[in-house]
Amino acid sequence: MPHPPGNDLSNSTSAKSIAFKYVLSCSAAMVAETVTYPLDITKTRLQTRAIPGIIPKKPSGMLRVTYNIARHEGLLSLWQGIAPAIYRHYVYTGIRMGIYEVMRSKWKDPNVKEFAVWKSMISGAFSGAFAQFVASPADLIKVQMQMEGLRKLQNLPPRFKSTWHAGKLLYRSNGIAGLWIGWIPNCQRAALLNMADLATYDRTKHWLLHNTNMKDDFLTHGCSSACSGLAAAIASTPSDVVKTRIMDQLRHLHDHKHNEQARMYKGSFDCLMHIIRTEGFWALYRGFLPTYIRMAPWSLTFWISYEKIRYLTGAPSF
Repeated sequence: MPHPPGNDLSNSTSAKSIAFKYVLSCSAAMVAETVTYPLDITKTRLQTRAIPGIIPKKPSGMLRVTYNIARHEGLLSLWQGIAPAIYRHYVYTGIRMGIYEVMRSKWKDPNVKEFAVWKSMISGAFSGAFAQFVASPADLIKVQMQMEGLRKLQNLPPRFKSTWHAGKLLYRSNGIAGLWIGWIPNCQRAALLNMADLATYDRTKHWLLHNTNMKDDFLTHGCSSACSGLAAAIASTPSDVVKTRIMDQLRHLHDHKHNEQARMYKGSFDCLMHIIRTEGFWALYRGFLPTYIRMAPWSLTFWISYEKIRYLTGAPSF
C-alpha cells in the first residue's frame, strides 16, 4: 500500500533510492572510465606535446603516442592517474546528473512533451560547471599523474607515490587554493561538454520517441548517446586543450623551483590566444580523435547503463 507524501518511511525509502541510484550511476561511470582511460592519457600527451623542451615537436599520431607510452613507460602507464579519475566521477557524475534533473523537473513546461533546447543547454552548462568545480582537485591530480611518465623518460625522480601523496604535495606547495588551479578552464570545458552532452541526448532521445516508431530501449539510447558523444567532443575539445596546458604548467613550475619565468600562461584566455598565435587554430583540436574515440564508447556505456539502472531501481526513464 503506498505511503502518503508526508510519511517518514516514504521519505526514507526515497532517500535510499536516490542514494542507491547515485552510487550505481557513478559505478557505471567508473566502468566506462576504466575501459577508455588509455585514450584519455593519449589525448593529454597529444595536447601538451608542443610545450618547449618537454615533448618533441615531431608530429605523431594517436596510435604512435599510445604505443610509445606502453613501450617506453610500461603498459600499466596507460592507466597512470586512473584513481583520481575515478574519484572525480564519484563526485562529478552524480552531481551533474542530479542538478540537471532537478532543473528540468522545475523548469519544464508540463504542457509540452519535450524540454526546450535552450533550457536544456542552460541546465546542462550549469550542472556541468558546478559539478566540475567541486571535482576540480581530483582532475588536477589526474593530469599531474598522467604526465609522470615523462619524468621517467627525462631521468627525473617521480614526484608522487599515490593519489593521496600527490594531493598532499600539491596542497603543501600551493595551498588549498592551489588544488583549484585551472578551475576556470576546467569548468568552462565541463559547461560546454555537459551543455552538448545532456542537451543532445535529452533532445535526441525524446525526439526519436515522439516522432518515430522507436521505443524507449537499447537502440534509442544507443543512437542518442552516439549523437551526444560527438556533440560533446566538438564543443569541449578546445577548452580541454586549454585546461590541460594550464594544469600541466604546475609541473614546469615545480621543476624550475617555482620560477615565474616557467609560467607560460597568465590565464585561460591568454593560453587560448597563445595556442592560436603560435600553433594555429586547429591546435585547439589536438587530441580530438582520441577524445571522440574515447567519448563515443564512454557515452554509450554510461547512458545505456544509466538508463538500465534507472529501470532496475524503479525510477522513470531519463
